[in-house]
Amino acid sequence: MKRLAWIIALALASSGVAQAQATDATRRSNAAMAQTLPWSDREDEDFATRGFVAAWDQPQIRAPDGRVVWDFTAYNFLQGDAPETVNPSLWRHARLLTRAGLFRVADRVYQVRGFDVSNMTIVVGDTGLIIIDPLTSVEVASAALALARRTLGDRPVAAVIYTHSHLDHFGGVRGVVDSADVAAGRVQIIAPDGFMEHAVTENVIAGNAMTRRALYQFGQGLAAGPEGQMTSGIGPAVSNGAYSLIPPTRTIERTGEVLAIDGVRIEFQVTPETEAPAEMNFFFPDLGVLCLAENANASMHNILTPRGALVRDAKAWADYLTESLRLFGDRSEVMVTSHAWPRFGGARVRDFIASHRDAYKYLHDQTVRLMNAGFTDREIAERVRLPEPLASRWFNRGYYGTMMHNSRAIYQRYMGWYDANPANLDPLPPEEEATRFVRAMGGEARVLAEGQRAFDEGDYRWAARVLNHLVFAAPNNQGARALLARTHRQMAYQAESAIWRNMYLVAARELETGPPSRDASAQALDLVAATPTSYILDLLAVRLNPERLGTRRFTFNLVFPERSEHFAVTIANGVLIHERDVTLADAPTVSAPRAVFLQAMATGTMTRAVLSGQVRISGNRRSLQGMGEVFETPDPNFAIVTP
Repeated sequence: MKRLAWIIALALASSGVAQAQATDATRRSNAAMAQTLPWSDREDEDFATRGFVAAWDQPQIRAPDGRVVWDFTAYNFLQGDAPETVNPSLWRHARLLTRAGLFRVADRVYQVRGFDVSNMTIVVGDTGLIIIDPLTSVEVASAALALARRTLGDRPVAAVIYTHSHLDHFGGVRGVVDSADVAAGRVQIIAPDGFMEHAVTENVIAGNAMTRRALYQFGQGLAAGPEGQMTSGIGPAVSNGAYSLIPPTRTIERTGEVLAIDGVRIEFQVTPETEAPAEMNFFFPDLGVLCLAENANASMHNILTPRGALVRDAKAWADYLTESLRLFGDRSEVMVTSHAWPRFGGARVRDFIASHRDAYKYLHDQTVRLMNAGFTDREIAERVRLPEPLASRWFNRGYYGTMMHNSRAIYQRYMGWYDANPANLDPLPPEEEATRFVRAMGGEARVLAEGQRAFDEGDYRWAARVLNHLVFAAPNNQGARALLARTHRQMAYQAESAIWRNMYLVAARELETGPPSRDASAQALDLVAATPTSYILDLLAVRLNPERLGTRRFTFNLVFPERSEHFAVTIANGVLIHERDVTLADAPTVSAPRAVFLQAMATGTMTRAVLSGQVRISGNRRSLQGMGEVFETPDPNFAIVTP
């Protein structure tokens, strides 16, 4: 029987048809979910389609080299009722989220939706256009503006507003404005205080790990479809074009600031440490339109995004929504956000803000209550559920963030990773623990049989835990890998969260085919240019390999003449220390344009750059011999679901 279980698991995993099928347990789970959903609430169906003006007239948006950046046909399969391989709540959400085109929101206010994971909002000024959040990439932003101009006329862009410091809200800026116009003062770029710092540094130190994990979160490489990617939960997907950044010309530092841009008045509310470290809401008093950035969504958001980031403050998030309601609620007739569709009617706007605020407040307060009662993060995640008045609202459901993940994030913010049980103080590493687990259960065949039993009973959470131990103890056990992949697929088919679905499906794919083969992500030149040198040196510090360094010591002065910057750098004791505007006596000086130095470090061509004279070293250059050997480039394809 043990051998038979292994053969059955491998055979089923080898069948593409079997992989695409939902089990009876998954069909029952999705059917049960459907019975609990508030189908009578059809408000979003109206809001998501209201004001439609026009669609893009081509099936794809392409880069200059012909590469497809965005495919409008990717979600054409979203017709009819949910198939058995998709959670019915997620199916409904995806159908609304993928409506693409130009929409009239209010007098002088339009949105382009469905061109990216985020929205572009356009306000018509007296002479030009105000662009709010120019999407992720240049190509889709350019197409979105072109579509809008077919209706609004060939008006110039008067200003761009970045609501916050995430790439999908500024990366397409060069698709809507030229930096020369910004430099000449013809276009304003407006952003919240702290925008530049966080826009260019949030992912620098842990960038390699975050990028790898983001492949799971957004399902990169998965085809959209009933057995594949079903949006990102807050938008269809992330566009695949060129990233850009033009620094702000004006920052908003305090709540209550008012600007008049091209005849349009705007009142601002700064909301730091909410969905982004630097973020702001704002209100158009003459239009009755409120923009709540990404602080309000058609889904619960992430308090800690699975790709990795600093834990967000759920209490502050709720408190700022309370402030938004007080400052703007009575005057708002329409609400727009950086993702999904608007809300129409003053009463509906106020109801939404209050209910969404209550969801975050309940999440925070009840997590902390249970934490103070002695429950651990995993125990709290099993207990905290929104009460019916909040859970019954579509926009509080977990299409992106979930109550389970978010409650654990709040616990982490207050308590950290340790649950106070000393048995968890010094656990074995995953591979060692897995080996002992498999041995204690009687060997690989018994563990695989237990995994198969759990799978057959639809107990997928337990099956995943058991089989994960077996894969880490015996990574070449193809039966274990195949059955774990099938388990993850069933969990994906049941998931209401689009990103949970993505993560399960990517895990299944990598168990079967291994990690992807991709080069390290190239940073957009605008982002590199805007990154402070101190942060770049910090990145270099976390790539120092102490075993390679050994007992050696390097000291030098680093000068970037074109930036009037100089740093003292010391590498010893396994760490790199840098200080700005400090000079080390009797140490060599390395001088070069910063771009040349960074290129040489990134490509391992420092010797060539020195010999060619692009990088100059004065003083004892022999003391720097071998320094390049002590740094490592992290593997962009490191294993996640295998050892």
